[in-house]
Amino acid sequence: MRNAIVVFTKVPKAGETKTRLTTQRGGVLTPEEAQSFYEACLLDVINSCTAARSGDVWICYNSDGDRDYLDELLTGVAEPEKIKGIYCDHGGTFDECMQYAADYILKKDDENRLADGVVIVGGDLPGLQPAIVRQAVNKLTRLALSSNSLVAAKKADEEVGAAVVEGACQEGGFSIIGYTYTTPFNFERVFYNQEGITALDMVVDKAEAGKIPFAFVEMVPDVDIPVDLASMIPVVKGIQLAACYDKEVLMPVNIIKMLEELGLGASAPPPRR
Repeated sequence: MRNAIVVFTKVPKAGETKTRLTTQRGGVLTPEEAQSFYEACLLDVINSCTAARSGDVWICYNSDGDRDYLDELLTGVAEPEKIKGIYCDHGGTFDECMQYAADYILKKDDENRLADGVVIVGGDLPGLQPAIVRQAVNKLTRLALSSNSLVAAKKADEEVGAAVVEGACQEGGFSIIGYTYTTPFNFERVFYNQEGITALDMVVDKAEAGKIPFAFVEMVPDVDIPVDLASMIPVVKGIQLAACYDKEVLMPVNIIKMLEELGLGASAPPPRR
């Protein structure tokens, strides 16, 4: 089974990237620092995806993003030659952009599909490790080749069946999602619905309703608000130390450098008596 890993991202831009981390929105970073922070995250995420050696790595960016700037930024990844391709979404709601990111790869009814399964990851996951990406792809593949998956796909003549894999982040969201071209799944109402259903719940509900084989991988928090940033710093320090003793651990070198340049650290003040 052919798999693709898509890094779903915005092209970093001061004043438009990670604005909730900026002082204007109650955070601690300037707009330029927030941009640099996200750039570091994105480079480390791509490095984890290519190091996973689990499928072709693609980059999907926002339709109004600066492609030339993105190309320049991507020269900073560890293995630029491992990036299979770069494409932009077609705009619209977040649901629609995510759908396009998957459809571009899977081309569900087209023999010229670029992969049989796709795993999409966000660009703001400092704790993402190659092992997590690899696990997501492996679980998706295992489920997609099971007998239950062919029943869920309702396509008896296909070798690849229906399957979904997901990894959570905070507040009912997800940081990783993947499925196959035969999976009866779409992103409609996943992020935008009137019932107040979380994105994570909506994916689970859709999989359950369609009796689609479902897999879960380790939670990988993203960084949107100051408390996320504060929570992330000790995690990165732990990864940095673990990488000294475990060759399977990939050090997020760009985030580490960024934190050092900004002089950022986390603290836990003792409670007042």
